[in-house]
Amino acid sequence: MPAALYLYIGGVVVGLLLTDGRPSERLALALLWPIGPLAFVVTVAILVVAAAIAFPIFGLAFAAIGGIAWWALS
Repeated sequence: MPAALYLYIGGVVVGLLLTDGRPSERLALALLWPIGPLAFVVTVAILVVAAAIAFPIFGLAFAAIGGIAWWALS
């Protein structure tokens, strides 16, 4: 947990000191910067599900890989 906290604090400092804009914009960017990577993960997950529906072969391969990984790791 401390590593994640240090990473967040580092991002806040970078956002406050190295970005252009008014102080209110800097503060908002500094406090909300972790939303970017989270949005990336959610977007990629949605695109993978959409590809599985749109391209059944991809969906079957994805399901097979997921099933094999689940079986191997449990």
